[in-house]
Amino acid sequence: MLDHEPTHIAVVFDKGKKTFRHVEYKEYKATRPPAPDELYAQIPMTKEIVSAFGLPLFEEDNYEADDIIGAIAKRAEKIPDTKIFITTSDRDALQLVSDKTSIIIPKKGFNEFEVITPQNIKERFEMEASQVPDYKALAGDNSDNIKGVPGIGEKTAKNLLTEYGTLDKIYENLDKLPAGIKLKLETGKVSAYFSKRMATLVTDFDPNFSLEKSEVRNFSSQKIKEIFANLEFKSLLKRFENFEQKSQPTLF
Repeated sequence: MLDHEPTHIAVVFDKGKKTFRHVEYKEYKATRPPAPDELYAQIPMTKEIVSAFGLPLFEEDNYEADDIIGAIAKRAEKIPDTKIFITTSDRDALQLVSDKTSIIIPKKGFNEFEVITPQNIKERFEMEASQVPDYKALAGDNSDNIKGVPGIGEKTAKNLLTEYGTLDKIYENLDKLPAGIKLKLETGKVSAYFSKRMATLVTDFDPNFSLEKSEVRNFSSQKIKEIFANLEFKSLLKRFENFEQKSQPTLF
């Protein structure tokens, strides 16, 4: 991300509460091990840093962070002359890729990144952004404990989407498919459409996003330096001091 010079930044957190997905599907993410206590202990500190930078922090009851990110991105896309970069390690966000929105995926901590754009998403993942929920509807998602269609693996899911484009079109053409795949899809239809609902980000709510409030330069320089010094973030402190000296800075 060092090659990017964002003028505005918004930060999103999960609120740590159950969402509509957990209400509809009690086993949602049930296979994930709990996060270590050390991680939870760092969240207040992280929020303090975000506040010192003067950046808006978004959390919502009933929604996951990815939903909020999507809602913000969709609203930002409507603002003229904007280009959106979403930094996340969660592949669910791939469905948000558009002509104005790219995804920056950390590869090795935050030292290397992969940028996913409309031009390279199909080459990288063998599907379009809009097909991500349909893909998970078929192949499932072990990390979120989304079942998909039993017996339909990643390769078959990608082949079906390459041939027919969408989950609806696949089901409209069942008679053209080999008997074994047809049977699996017929048997797993309810699971397929439920899985798609679980995998589809909800973006049609108002996160109260303001472009003005997310401007990078609205920060408390002294407070940031104090926090970084107290936490012994020496490399970050040096980078921040370099950032202050630039007229057109790159923050991270």
